Amino acid sequence: MERDMAGPGPPNSMENSPGEADARPVAGQRNTAQILVVDEEAFVRSMIGATLERQGYHVMTAASGRDAMELLMRDTFDLVLTDIVIQDGNGIALLERVHELQPQLPVVMVSAIHDISVAIDSMRRGAYDYLLKPFEREHLLSTVQRALTHRQKLKKNHNYQQNLEQVVRARTEMLRQAMEDLEHSYDVTLEALGDALDLKDSETEGHSKRVTAYTIALARAMSVTPAAIKVIARGAFLHDIGKMAIPDEVLRKPANLTPEEEELMREHCGRGYHILRKIQFLSGAAEIVLTHQEHHDGSGYPSGLQGNEIPIGARIFAVADALDAITSDRPYRKARSFDAAREEILRCSGTQFDPMVVEVFLKIPNELWQELRSEINGQSKRLSSLNFTGVPRSLVP
Repeated sequence: MERDMAGPGPPNSMENSPGEADARPVAGQRNTAQILVVDEEAFVRSMIGATLERQGYHVMTAASGRDAMELLMRDTFDLVLTDIVIQDGNGIALLERVHELQPQLPVVMVSAIHDISVAIDSMRRGAYDYLLKPFEREHLLSTVQRALTHRQKLKKNHNYQQNLEQVVRARTEMLRQAMEDLEHSYDVTLEALGDALDLKDSETEGHSKRVTAYTIALARAMSVTPAAIKVIARGAFLHDIGKMAIPDEVLRKPANLTPEEEELMREHCGRGYHILRKIQFLSGAAEIVLTHQEHHDGSGYPSGLQGNEIPIGARIFAVADALDAITSDRPYRKARSFDAAREEILRCSGTQFDPMVVEVFLKIPNELWQELRSEINGQSKRLSSLNFTGVPRSLVP
C-alpha cells in the first residue's frame, strides 16, 4: 500500500515540465470518468495521476490555473482535484471559475494547509470535499468515488429535469393545439349562427362581417389587447343574434314599425344576451350583444347606460356599426360616402358615441375602411381565406 503518497519528492519520468498540461491513456476499463489533477508539484501530480489511472480512470494534469482552464474549455471532465496553491494563483480562484462555468462539475480541494477555516471557505464557495496532505491511497480513492457518484446523481437529475421539461413542453403544445381546435370548432359554430341570421334577415347580409372587421381595426388602433379583441370581435359578429327571436312579420315589415313593434324590436339585445350568456366562451361577447345599442349620453337601450358604464367593446362597436350602416344601401336610402359617415359620427360624438373612440376613429384614413369593405365583399364566396367572422385573416388577433 502506498502511504503518505502526496508528500514531497522528486518528479519522475511520467511528468512534463511545470506549467505544461499532460494527458495519460486510460489504464483499465473499470472506470470511464475523466479527472483533472491540478498541482504545482510535479511529483504530487504524478503520484495522484498514477494511482487513479491504475483504477481505470482517465487522468489529465496541469500545474497552473491557466493550463487547467485551457483543458476544461477543450475537454469534458467528471471531476477536478486541485491544490489550494498553484503556479499562477490559487485553487480557490480556479474553484470559483469552474463552479461558474460548470456548476455540476465537482471540485475536490487538496492542500497541506491544516486550517479548518480554509476548508469551510472552500466548501462555501462550492467545493465538494477537502483532502488534507499527506493522505493515504484509500482516502484519495474513496473521496474520488464519492465525488464521481455525486456527479452521476447530478447528471441523472439534470437529465430527468430536461426530460420532464420536454414532456411538459410537448403536453403544453398538445393542449395548445387542442385549445386551437376547440376554438376553431366554436368559430365554425358562430359562422353557422351568422349564416342562420342572414337567412332570416336579408338586410343584415354581409353587415356582421363588415362591422366585425371595422370593430377589430378600431380596437387595434385603441391598443386593445389581442385577447380582448377576440371577445369584442365575437360580440360584434353576433350583435344581432337576438333578432332570430323576433317574429318575421316585424323583422321584415317594409313599412314603419308601430310603437309596440318598435318596442318588440328593441328586445333583440336582451334576447341575444340570453341566447349567448349560458355559453361559457361567449359570456364576454354576450355583454357586448346586450349593450351594443346603449348611447354615451344614456339615451340608448335597453338599460340607459352612459359613459364608461358601457363596455369598451360596445362603445367601439357602436362607431363601427354606424360606419357600416351609413355606407351601405338600405331599402329606404342609398349608401353614403365614407366622408359623410365621418361627418355624421363626429356630429354625434358625446351623445351617441364615446368621444374617445370617435377621436381615434377620425385618425384612421378612409382608405383603410374602403379596403376592408372591398376585401370582405370580394371574398364572401371564398370562405377558405376567411376566419369565423369572414374577416380577413390579417386582422385576426
